[in-house]
Amino acid sequence: MSGAAAGRAGKIVSINISRKKGQVKTPVPEANVVAGEGIIDDAHRSFGHRQVSLLMLESIEEQAARIGDTGNIAIGPGAFAENLTTRGLNLRDIEVGDELVIGGGRVRLKISQIGKECHTRCAIYKLTGDCIMPELGVFCEVLEGGMVRVGDAIEKQ
Repeated sequence: MSGAAAGRAGKIVSINISRKKGQVKTPVPEANVVAGEGIIDDAHRSFGHRQVSLLMLESIEEQAARIGDTGNIAIGPGAFAENLTTRGLNLRDIEVGDELVIGGGRVRLKISQIGKECHTRCAIYKLTGDCIMPELGVFCEVLEGGMVRVGDAIEKQ
Protein backbone atom coordinates (compact mmCIF):
# COMPACT_ATOMS: atom_id res chain seq x y z
CA MET A 1 0.00 0.00 0.00
CA SER A 2 2.92 2.35 0.38
CA GLY A 3 2.93 5.06 -2.22
CA ALA A 4 -0.75 4.58 -3.02
CA ALA A 5 -2.87 7.70 -3.35
CA ALA A 6 -5.04 8.49 -0.34
CA GLY A 7 -8.29 6.57 -0.46
CA ARG A 8 -7.11 4.25 -3.26
CA ALA A 9 -5.91 1.52 -0.91
CA GLY A 10 -6.97 -0.02 2.34
CA LYS A 11 -7.39 -3.30 4.15
CA ILE A 12 -9.98 -6.02 4.50
CA VAL A 13 -11.09 -5.75 8.14
CA SER A 14 -13.80 -8.42 8.01
CA ILE A 15 -14.91 -11.24 5.70
CA ASN A 16 -18.57 -12.11 6.19
CA ILE A 17 -20.72 -14.99 4.99
CA SER A 18 -24.24 -16.34 5.54
CA ARG A 19 -26.07 -19.47 4.39
CA LYS A 20 -29.27 -17.57 3.53
CA LYS A 21 -29.90 -14.26 1.76
CA GLY A 22 -31.17 -11.35 3.83
CA GLN A 23 -29.38 -12.43 6.99
CA VAL A 24 -26.72 -10.64 8.98
CA LYS A 25 -23.47 -12.28 7.92
CA THR A 26 -21.00 -13.98 10.26
CA PRO A 27 -17.34 -12.93 10.21
CA VAL A 28 -14.78 -15.57 9.19
CA PRO A 29 -10.95 -15.24 9.14
CA GLU A 30 -10.61 -16.18 5.46
CA ALA A 31 -12.66 -17.22 2.47
CA ASN A 32 -12.13 -18.83 -0.89
CA VAL A 33 -13.33 -16.56 -3.70
CA VAL A 34 -14.13 -18.28 -7.00
CA ALA A 35 -13.85 -16.51 -10.37
CA GLY A 36 -17.25 -15.90 -11.94
CA GLU A 37 -19.07 -17.08 -8.80
CA GLY A 38 -18.19 -15.39 -5.51
CA ILE A 39 -17.41 -16.64 -2.02
CA ILE A 40 -17.71 -20.35 -1.25
CA ASP A 41 -20.33 -21.03 1.47
CA ASP A 42 -22.06 -17.65 0.99
CA ALA A 43 -25.72 -17.37 -0.03
CA HIS A 44 -24.91 -14.80 -2.74
CA ARG A 45 -22.45 -17.07 -4.55
CA SER A 46 -23.33 -17.20 -8.27
CA PHE A 47 -25.78 -14.31 -7.83
CA GLY A 48 -25.38 -12.81 -11.30
CA HIS A 49 -23.23 -9.69 -11.39
CA ARG A 50 -23.50 -9.22 -7.59
CA GLN A 51 -21.12 -12.03 -6.61
CA VAL A 52 -19.30 -10.18 -3.82
CA SER A 53 -20.46 -7.13 -1.87
CA LEU A 54 -18.30 -4.53 -0.15
CA LEU A 55 -18.96 -1.83 2.42
CA MET A 56 -16.58 0.56 4.16
CA LEU A 57 -16.17 0.18 7.91
CA GLU A 58 -16.21 3.98 8.00
CA SER A 59 -19.80 3.92 6.61
CA ILE A 60 -20.84 1.29 9.15
CA GLU A 61 -19.39 3.37 11.99
CA GLU A 62 -21.20 6.49 10.73
CA GLN A 63 -24.47 4.54 10.56
CA ALA A 64 -23.96 3.07 14.04
CA ALA A 65 -23.45 6.58 15.43
CA ARG A 66 -26.68 7.77 13.72
CA ILE A 67 -28.77 4.81 14.86
CA GLY A 68 -27.37 4.55 18.38
CA ASP A 69 -28.97 1.73 20.36
CA THR A 70 -32.28 1.73 18.45
CA GLY A 71 -31.46 -1.30 16.29
CA ASN A 72 -32.05 -4.89 17.36
CA ILE A 73 -28.43 -5.94 16.78
CA ALA A 74 -24.99 -4.46 17.27
CA ILE A 75 -23.97 -2.52 14.17
CA GLY A 76 -20.62 -3.79 12.91
CA PRO A 77 -19.03 -5.77 10.08
CA GLY A 78 -21.54 -8.12 8.46
CA ALA A 79 -24.56 -6.29 9.92
CA PHE A 80 -25.57 -5.03 6.47
CA ALA A 81 -24.91 -8.42 4.82
CA GLU A 82 -21.76 -7.24 3.07
CA ASN A 83 -19.13 -9.87 2.22
CA LEU A 84 -16.04 -7.70 2.58
CA THR A 85 -15.75 -4.88 5.07
CA THR A 86 -12.92 -2.50 4.17
CA ARG A 87 -11.07 0.32 5.88
CA GLY A 88 -9.06 3.05 4.16
CA LEU A 89 -10.23 2.42 0.58
CA ASN A 90 -12.74 5.13 -0.34
CA LEU A 91 -15.51 3.17 -2.03
CA ARG A 92 -17.41 6.42 -2.64
CA ASP A 93 -14.82 7.31 -5.30
CA ILE A 94 -15.17 4.20 -7.43
CA GLU A 95 -17.24 3.66 -10.56
CA VAL A 96 -18.81 0.72 -12.34
CA GLY A 97 -16.04 -0.94 -14.36
CA ASP A 98 -13.25 -0.10 -11.92
CA GLU A 99 -11.13 -2.99 -10.72
CA LEU A 100 -9.93 -3.82 -7.23
CA VAL A 101 -7.10 -6.15 -6.30
CA ILE A 102 -6.78 -7.97 -3.01
CA GLY A 103 -3.62 -9.41 -1.52
CA GLY A 104 -1.27 -7.81 -4.02
CA GLY A 105 -3.27 -9.06 -7.01
CA ARG A 106 -4.10 -12.55 -5.77
CA VAL A 107 -7.84 -11.78 -6.21
CA ARG A 108 -9.31 -9.35 -8.75
CA LEU A 109 -12.81 -7.86 -8.59
CA LYS A 110 -14.64 -5.68 -11.11
CA ILE A 111 -17.22 -3.19 -9.85
CA SER A 112 -20.55 -4.18 -11.41
CA GLN A 113 -23.04 -2.11 -9.40
CA ILE A 114 -23.07 0.66 -6.82
CA GLY A 115 -26.01 0.61 -4.46
CA LYS A 116 -29.11 -1.46 -5.00
CA GLU A 117 -32.82 -0.96 -5.22
CA CYS A 118 -34.79 -2.26 -2.27
CA HIS A 119 -38.49 -2.68 -2.96
CA THR A 120 -39.33 -3.72 0.60
CA ARG A 121 -37.83 -3.30 4.03
CA CYS A 122 -35.35 -6.17 4.08
CA ALA A 123 -34.46 -8.29 7.09
CA ILE A 124 -31.35 -6.18 7.62
CA TYR A 125 -33.47 -3.02 7.82
CA LYS A 126 -35.75 -4.69 10.35
CA LEU A 127 -32.79 -5.74 12.51
CA THR A 128 -30.73 -2.54 12.32
CA GLY A 129 -33.45 0.08 11.92
CA ASP A 130 -31.94 1.26 8.63
CA CYS A 131 -29.92 -0.13 5.72
CA ILE A 132 -27.09 1.66 3.96
CA MET A 133 -26.50 -0.91 1.21
CA PRO A 134 -28.99 0.72 -1.22
CA GLU A 135 -26.80 3.85 -1.26
CA LEU A 136 -23.32 2.76 -0.19
CA GLY A 137 -23.05 -0.95 -1.00
CA VAL A 138 -20.66 -1.92 -3.77
CA PHE A 139 -21.15 -5.09 -5.78
CA CYS A 140 -18.53 -6.93 -7.80
CA GLU A 141 -17.94 -9.72 -10.24
CA VAL A 142 -14.94 -11.94 -9.48
CA LEU A 143 -12.39 -11.82 -12.31
CA GLU A 144 -9.68 -13.86 -10.58
CA GLY A 145 -10.30 -15.95 -7.49
CA GLY A 146 -8.21 -17.13 -4.57
CA MET A 147 -8.01 -16.93 -0.80
CA VAL A 148 -8.91 -13.65 0.89
CA ARG A 149 -7.83 -13.10 4.48
CA VAL A 150 -8.62 -10.49 7.10
CA GLY A 151 -5.79 -7.97 6.96
CA ASP A 152 -5.20 -8.32 3.20
CA ALA A 153 -4.53 -5.14 1.27
CA ILE A 154 -7.24 -4.00 -1.15
CA GLU A 155 -6.44 -1.44 -3.85
CA LYS A 156 -8.18 0.33 -6.69
CA GLN A 157 -6.35 -0.24 -9.97
